[in-house]
Amino acid sequence: MTFCSDVRKECNDLWEASFEHPFVKGIAEGSLPLDVFKFYVMQDAYYLTHFAKVQAIGAVKAKDLKTTKSFAHHSEQTCAAELALHESFMELLGVTDEDWRRFEPSPTAYAYVSHMYRSAKGDLADVLAAILPCYWLYYEIGERLKNEKPEHPIYQKWIETYGSEWFGELVEEQINRMNELAEDLSDERIKELKAHFSRSSYYELNFWEQAWTKESWAIQLKERVKND
Repeated sequence: MTFCSDVRKECNDLWEASFEHPFVKGIAEGSLPLDVFKFYVMQDAYYLTHFAKVQAIGAVKAKDLKTTKSFAHHSEQTCAAELALHESFMELLGVTDEDWRRFEPSPTAYAYVSHMYRSAKGDLADVLAAILPCYWLYYEIGERLKNEKPEHPIYQKWIETYGSEWFGELVEEQINRMNELAEDLSDERIKELKAHFSRSSYYELNFWEQAWTKESWAIQLKERVKND
């Protein structure tokens, strides 16, 4: 069993929870409120800005020019293709300059980005283990939803992007690379890499949730149970 097939199996509950999250199901059905999707797109733009930088860190940490070129290409693809997609979403959703002036990353988005940078302090395997769930989970969602036909064009475009052949090729490339990097590593190193992957899978699930709830930094204390 390869590293990726093994860790994917171990994280299956997290991934299934993502597939079943009302945010994802709302995209498939076309019923997701646009204000919720607007919140998501702005948070995702923040996330992708840093995702591209972590990909660039991978290019620096690569030990051969072929891998450096690949990670640089992936970083460029994030900046050009995915952010261009978001720019079209921004226009359709009516995101204004004032919206951006008032924008701040949600606690979950901030924590996820922080996790990626912390993981990137290691070697290339650490970098890739932390960013791979974002690639892979989105592709699996795109594959699962590719036959769905939500009426709103913005949701149809989202599904088409992540279920596309070009995106699938990027995902397959990184899965194969992750397996190669994990070959012949000690059990301790494998455990470290799996921790990066599983934490990112956790944050992916919670990224849907933070958008669904429009998570903020406001303190919301729950009433404490009184013990009489």
